[in-house]
This record gives sequence, structure tokens and C-alpha cells, in this order.
Amino acid sequence: MSRIAFIEDHIRLAGLVRRALSEAGIEADHFCNVSEARYGLSRGDYAVLVIDRGLPDGDGLALLRELRADGNTTPCLMLTARDALHDRIEGLENGADDYVTKPFAMSELVARVRTLMRRTSSFADLVLAFADIKVNPKQRSMRCSTEAVQLAPAELQVILCLIKARGQVVRHSALEHAGWGLGEAVTPNALEVTMHRLRKKLAAIGSATRVMNVRGAGFLLESMNGREL
Repeated sequence: MSRIAFIEDHIRLAGLVRRALSEAGIEADHFCNVSEARYGLSRGDYAVLVIDRGLPDGDGLALLRELRADGNTTPCLMLTARDALHDRIEGLENGADDYVTKPFAMSELVARVRTLMRRTSSFADLVLAFADIKVNPKQRSMRCSTEAVQLAPAELQVILCLIKARGQVVRHSALEHAGWGLGEAVTPNALEVTMHRLRKKLAAIGSATRVMNVRGAGFLLESMNGREL
């Protein structure tokens, strides 16, 4: 999936980072402290963790050590105001995959997150494809042949989740988490509305790919041409 977990207690900075990531087609669930992060990470799967070291209820590095000890191998980018060499080495030796010191350029942070996502094949290609459709997360577009449509943020994350399943059923809860994360209230029919809009957009670009509802199980993508490219 292309949703990450962002653990940062500075609310304004968190908002700026989430906006920059969203503009790049990457949605983030924001947690303000260690306690919130523990709860959120126990409930959702994420492509990358971005963790600030200085959290109000503990050290972000201690949280990362705890996650690694529990077998969590999700790539992690540490954020910190500590720029000493030994601080960076400490982070890398305790499970961090990358390290960025504050202040930082948003473009650099987005690039580093994207690089970590490639390691898990979550964002291996800038354009993801299934049968006759191609989705560009950065442009938030879906294309079939020469026709293209723009996708709303939730639509983008849901279709990416379905594409990565390669025609297998994806549970409702997994799709809701992909589309809205843990931080947003999801109305009972939000997923159905999103699927309806995706079906209309697939039809609008002349795609033979359909969103199929498997009653009681979830949704999947299926090509009416009988093959998945």
C-alpha cells in the first residue's frame, strides 16, 4: 500500500508533511506520541514508518527498538533535531533505515520516503498497472489507452490497494484503511460510494477492468478481456 505512519508531536509540521506527501500520492496516518503510535501500528499495515525521536511520552528510537524486537521490519525514517554523528549512528544501529535532521526540505523528505517504499515494492514503479489500466500516484491519474481521469485521494489509495492484490479479494477493512487510514471517521457507505465512483471512472476511460463485489468478503479487480497484463 502507499500509506505510511507518521509519528510527530509538532502538529503544524505534521500537517505540512502530510500535505507534501499527499501531493506526491502518499497518504499518512499521523500519531502524536508513542502511545497513539503503538495503538495505530497494532491495527494497520504501513509501507513506511516516519518517527520523530523527541516525543512527549518517550524516545522515538526506543519505540523503533520495541517494534524491531517484535519482528516489525517496516522500513523506518527517523526525524530528529540531533545532528551529531553519534546520534545518527545510534539510530541506524537500532533499526532505522534512514535519518533526516530538522529542519529539512519537504522535497527531500518525500524523496526519501519514496525510496524506502521502493524497498518493499510498495512503490516500485511510479506507474502501477493492472490489465488495461495504469495509475500514476504522483499525478493522481488513471489511464486506459489515451483516455485519463483524475482520482480523489481515497479513490487513488483504494485502486492502488486493489491493483497490488492482482485480482485477489481485498477485505473491506483493508480497503477502508487504505482509503482513509485510522485518523479519519469513515461513514458506513464511504467505501461503497468510492467503489461506485471508481466504476464510473473506469467506464469513462473505456476500460475493460471492473471492480467486483464479492458479497461478504470484499472487492477485487477483474478484466473483462479475460487477462491481466
